[in-house]
Parts: sequence; structure tokens; C-alpha cells
Amino acid sequence: MGAVAVDPGPLTLAVAPDQALDRASLHLANALLGNPDSAAGLEILLGGLRLRFVTASALSVTGAEGVVKLNGSELPFNKAIRVSPGAVLEFGPAMFGIRYYLAVQGGIEPQAEPLRASGTLTFGRSHGNNIPIENHAPRRALDPERPVVARVKRGPEAQNYDAGTWLRLTSEPWILSPESDRVGARLVGRPLEAARRAGSAEPATTPASQAQPLLSGSVLLPASGFPVIALAGHPPTSKSPVIAVVRDEDLDLLGQARPGQMVHLLG
Repeated sequence: MGAVAVDPGPLTLAVAPDQALDRASLHLANALLGNPDSAAGLEILLGGLRLRFVTASALSVTGAEGVVKLNGSELPFNKAIRVSPGAVLEFGPAMFGIRYYLAVQGGIEPQAEPLRASGTLTFGRSHGNNIPIENHAPRRALDPERPVVARVKRGPEAQNYDAGTWLRLTSEPWILSPESDRVGARLVGRPLEAARRAGSAEPATTPASQAQPLLSGSVLLPASGFPVIALAGHPPTSKSPVIAVVRDEDLDLLGQARPGQMVHLLG
């Protein structure tokens, strides 16, 4: 056993790197400890998590920014810190960004279900008292008062939409809906009208029998006219057309955006 959850907070998940909504933050947290890129860590939504360590280890916290305390003292971000048995780690509300990432030396065993009160975490093999001394550039959390800018390229169904639809998608401001989750970033604003295929009166849709494979970053345009950006928890296929694709290096920004935050898609 490595640690026990005294309070799991609103939603805490033990995720592999490819399932993290902010992959770069989890990558940094692992790199600070000398963990392999494949090591899982905790994704902590908004804060509220309290952990009690049963065994000694080392940890790092990246991603969102707020007040995080170890045994009552404020913990620095983007830095490897040693912890002793019995130490208590507490995450206050996230003030910048929305998801903290916690890595522990040796990695955390992934779990299919969210962490629950009295739930246990198991750590991999640690490196003793050795902590890497390499310098890593810190990542600053998103300011919720500033727009999130994500660059996009045309998707496989973009040719089915007229130039005006693409122009509106990539020039008008969008707002991140409170209904967003790990499956998708749902955008609201002035809905886009159903596109028409060239030379046809039929709207551009993908029949259920022709559902296409779905990748993270795909910008779907359902019948509502409100774009949805597929995130790490997306289903394997989609019936909605993919009008655009977010650049991979910008996708992590959407994982830290808050409901109500403005989003600009630049094409």
C-alpha cells in the first residue's frame, strides 16, 4: 500500500498518460521524479483531495494552481518533494486551471473507477532517496479570465460545409459549456446552421451505418449546431461529422479550461 484517500474530492482518477486531459502536465510530473512516460498519476478535478501516505515516497504536483499543503505547509508546484510515512497531502480549490496532476515516484497503479474515501493507492518501485536533478521548464496554469486559443485544421467532412460555416467556426467566440466532461468539450454560442453538400439539398451528416472512427481533438458538429471537441474519454466512433481537428499541442489547454471560459478556434 502507498496511500489512503481520506477525502477523494469531487472527482479524482488514477489515469494513464494517454487518458489524461492535460497530458503535458502529467508528463512533467513524472519527469520531475524520474518516472517513465508510461507511469500513471492522479488527475484531481478542482481540488478537495486529502491523502495520507502509508509509506515514504516522493511526489510532484503540476497542472492547475491553488493552495496544496503537505502536513499543513504549502507545497511548491513543479518540484519533486520527499514525503514520509504518515504525511498528509491536501488540495485546496483550483484557482487557475481546473485539473491538478499528482505523480508519485514509481508511478501509481491505474484504477478503472474514481478514487473513493478510504480507497487505497499502490505505488510502483521507487528509486530510494534519489530524485533527478534535471531542470524542467514549469507549466503555468490557465488564467480563467483569458480566452483559450486552440488552433484547428480542416477535418475529413470540412468539404461538405460552405465557406461561411468554416469562417464562423474559426472566427466567432465560443463559450465552454458546464455540460463539458472528460468525453468532450462542449461549446455554446451562436449555433452553426446545418451544412449542405455541394449540389444537394441534404445536410451533411454521417449515417449511423457509416459511423467513423473518432480521435481526440476531433471537432464534431452535431445537428444542434454547437461544436463538441472530443477529449480523452470519447467513444471509439461518432455519427456526427468531423469538421475540424484541434492541433495536438493545443489539446491539453482544453483539458484545463473552466466552464464559462471563452474558447477561440483558429483555422
